[in-house]
Amino acid sequence: MDSFGAAGDLGVALSANEEFARQLQNLLDKGYPTLAGASADEFTSLVEPLRDLLDGETTSDDGVPFLIVVARSLVGTVGAVEQFDVRGKRGFTEMADEIDGYQPIDGVDVPADPAYLLVDVSTGKDTLNVRPNDALPTITAAGRTPLTVDEGVALVTQCPDVFAARNAFQALGSRNASKRVPSFWMSKGAPRLGWCWAGNPHTWLGAASAAARRGPDGS
Repeated sequence: MDSFGAAGDLGVALSANEEFARQLQNLLDKGYPTLAGASADEFTSLVEPLRDLLDGETTSDDGVPFLIVVARSLVGTVGAVEQFDVRGKRGFTEMADEIDGYQPIDGVDVPADPAYLLVDVSTGKDTLNVRPNDALPTITAAGRTPLTVDEGVALVTQCPDVFAARNAFQALGSRNASKRVPSFWMSKGAPRLGWCWAGNPHTWLGAASAAARRGPDGS
């Protein structure tokens, strides 16, 4: 099973409980409690119940076993992106004025909880150079679900080497009324949340997906 190392590097085997502890500590170290307007203990109490949802996670060949996802209702997208740290470079976005308008598309059921688990996450290397409009039906036909913006944020937060170890990726599960698709890649040497057109293929962008979402309320 793929997993992370101490700094979120892929390829170092950790147990599910060890990996959960690493991800939670990473959020604490990045100041997520402050961003959420909570104490460290309050934030931990909110996230810790997700540990009970772990279920001997396995993963596809290029998948990440699981991610702790913090919803934008708890920590805003821009603040979370600014906590990205890839090779010493902080994240940025030029979508601050519009990012909240991107909502889950039909068929993407996101738990209402402020934090939940995303299981068996792939950056979609098999969809490189495939138009997002064409990649989406392929994902759903495989019984998988496209990532949302919140989930893309979680992936870069917890796996800062994702762009080098795998590939840049798009979050097809979040859209607004435009033809833009939220996308994550390295720009100007730093991790970025930007967008690309839904009808344009890119050799360096895959359509990220996951097997399932698990919320503490049973969703």
